[in-house]
Order: sequence, then structure tokens, then C-alpha cells
Amino acid sequence: MTRNFTLIVGAVFAAGLAACAATTTPQAPALADTSKPAPLNPPPTDLTGYLAADALDGAALLGPPPAPASLRGQADRAYYEETRALAGSPRWSQAITDNDLWGGGALKQYACKLGVSIDEQQTPTTLRVLHRIELDVRTIGTPAKDLYNRPRPLIGDDKPICIPREDWMKTNASYPSGHSMTGWAWALILAELAPAKADAMLSIGKSVGDSRAICGVHYISDIEAGRTLAAAMVARLHGDPQFQRDIAKARGEMARAKTAPAGCS
Repeated sequence: MTRNFTLIVGAVFAAGLAACAATTTPQAPALADTSKPAPLNPPPTDLTGYLAADALDGAALLGPPPAPASLRGQADRAYYEETRALAGSPRWSQAITDNDLWGGGALKQYACKLGVSIDEQQTPTTLRVLHRIELDVRTIGTPAKDLYNRPRPLIGDDKPICIPREDWMKTNASYPSGHSMTGWAWALILAELAPAKADAMLSIGKSVGDSRAICGVHYISDIEAGRTLAAAMVARLHGDPQFQRDIAKARGEMARAKTAPAGCS
């Protein structure tokens, strides 16, 4: 009995070491395309982000994505396969809405829950802060995407995804998720500006990330990595003097705002 137990424990320990080793193996670069940023549907702008490219080492912070053969890699793939059955469901429709961060999508959901229209007339500084943060997502997230170069889950099959298949999906890497990173960063900032609505802001931010896996354009671990990097980025932003000034103005805007967004259900 003791000998059998020892053999079982040894086998489990060896399997665990193998899984960890597989998880920490970077993907070989093959598909990187730095000429085009991740498609986050932003409106045209002359703004720039707050942070320089070397403000955070996102690739080092995150480490590589799970290797396909690892337990986490297999779980990522299993979730992608399982959620293809959600095509046409209400959660699928929500994923389509969340895909558009700006025009009637995620940003409007935050505004509806806040009861405050986020626009150029009433809250221009708040809108500018969110826009500059979305640009920072590109600056901080792209190096990790390019280094680890993880293909998106939809590559290699014709299963349904919630948005049209396009050529950029073949070259724009999956890890970390830019939508998840943006959604979570916005949620953290808006929760800070409106503490009484923090639960609602964070719930929307989580949904925006989760929708990327429902949609079929990211793995779950891509989404988790996006949230991790978003939290690090927001912490770093709080040390930036321009961000500090803008967030103080935005806090005043939110306190004075009276106009609620139209078309909220």
C-alpha cells in the first residue's frame, strides 16, 4: 500500500513538473505583424497615450502564454470548442456589442450604469482620459503580443465566431487581449471616479474581457493576461503627473454631471 501511494505521488509530481515546463515555453515567432495595431475600433484622434514604451515591461511581467500541450493550454482550447455552441444566444449578442468598445458598445454600457453621458460636452476630460488609456494599451500590450506571437484560437478552423473573419486575425497575435486590457483599465478608472458604482464598472469590465472568449477571438488566458497588464498599467499611470491632473479634473466632471446617456435599457 505504502509503495503504491509513493508511486502515485511521484507520478503526479512528475506530471506537474512537465505541465509547468510546457507552460513556460514561449511560442516560436511566426505570425507577428507590427504594422497594424489591434483593431479596437477607436474614433480618430490626435491624442497620444500617457506612457512611453519603456514604462512597463509587459512581456516580462506576463511571461509566455500556456503551451498548447500543457493543462492550461488544453483547457483554453476546450473552452473555445465548448463556447462555439453559444452562437446566436443572448450571450453571443452581448459579445458582439462588447466587441465595439466605442460606438454604442462598451463605453455606452459604462455610461448607462453610471447614469452619466461620457461625451465631449459634459465630460470631455473623462473621455480624453479613457481615449489616452486605450492608446496606452497599444503601447504597453503590443510588445508582449509581438514577442510571444500566439495564434488566435479561430485560426485553422471554420467554426463560428461573433465577428466577421478578416485577414488581420491571421497576423495579429492573441496574447494578451487588447480588448480585455482596455475594458479592465477603463473599469478601474471609472470605479475610481465613481466609487458608488464600482461594482457595476468592474462587472462591465469583466464582461468585455469574457466576451472575447465567447466571441472566439481569444483564449481565456489571453483575457486574464490582459487584466493583469491593465492593472499594472493603471498603477503605473497614477505616477504620471499629467494623468494625475487629468484624473482630478475628471473627478470634478463626474461630480457635476447631470445628463444621463440616451438609449439605455
